[in-house]
Amino acid sequence: MSATRILSSLSKVFYPASIRVSAMSTAGETNALPEYETLSLSSPQEYVVQVELNRPERRNAMNKTFFREMIECFAALNKDSNCRSIVLSGAGKSFTAGLDLNDAASDLFSSEHQSDPGRQAFNFRENFLMPYQQSITCVEKCKKPVIVAVHGACVGGGIDLITACDIRLCSSDTFFQIKEVDIGLAADIGTLQRLPKIVGCESLVRELVFTARKFSSEEAVAMKLVSHVYPDRPALIEAAVKMASLIASKSPVAVQVSKINLNYSRDHTVDESLDYMATWNMCMLQSEDLLKAVQGQLQKETPKFSKL
Repeated sequence: MSATRILSSLSKVFYPASIRVSAMSTAGETNALPEYETLSLSSPQEYVVQVELNRPERRNAMNKTFFREMIECFAALNKDSNCRSIVLSGAGKSFTAGLDLNDAASDLFSSEHQSDPGRQAFNFRENFLMPYQQSITCVEKCKKPVIVAVHGACVGGGIDLITACDIRLCSSDTFFQIKEVDIGLAADIGTLQRLPKIVGCESLVRELVFTARKFSSEEAVAMKLVSHVYPDRPALIEAAVKMASLIASKSPVAVQVSKINLNYSRDHTVDESLDYMATWNMCMLQSEDLLKAVQGQLQKETPKFSKL
């Protein structure tokens, strides 16, 4: 069957006339990126947004403002049709030193806590722990793929953050540390839940958690925490942006549905995940992106996809 007949058949099966004749338009100005106190946003390539942790004077330590702004930032990017993929990085010498203890002390050791332990516990959970967890989970919940580019130190809360990302890259000078036991607490915003599923070796995860020892970029790639190691930060950022740009060139329908279903399948059985996938694709297979992608393959042209 000729390419023309294949395209014609696909078009008749999947699309009403109003969609078949519609032309894809990428016209329109890019919305201005929002500004934050602890994050810096830029757009290094079309449909790519780079989110940079921006407290270099504090080694990008995570304070209350950071946790609040992460939720705001990723909620906005999740809805932004000009964003199809995200690069998450850190300014300065380190990705992040983890929790800003000076800032957190006001919550951890406040003299204003209620005297009743039960009420104090509920207040602490709702106003401190749950929002901090949400600030990490919002990265995972964002429909746009997030590539994290890690350099220098990635400590404590940094591990929580990178394990919520889709793709993890690092530079050769990176070291990682699950630091929480050294400051008398258990990691409580994602590491203990996500890292075992990423690494797949319960013994190694428990060793790293219980000892709080540092581990290198070489060990991180060997345990499959990161997928690639680059010689320095400039090469790392260049590679991350290039990968994000490639992802952004694909159908946003296909990419975002893929992320949603990968996240779902991680926590469900194969049968449950297949049923969930079928429910999604009974709608998504009717997208014009399928016809455009097939047409591009057959005609050896790069397809251009509409904003989502």
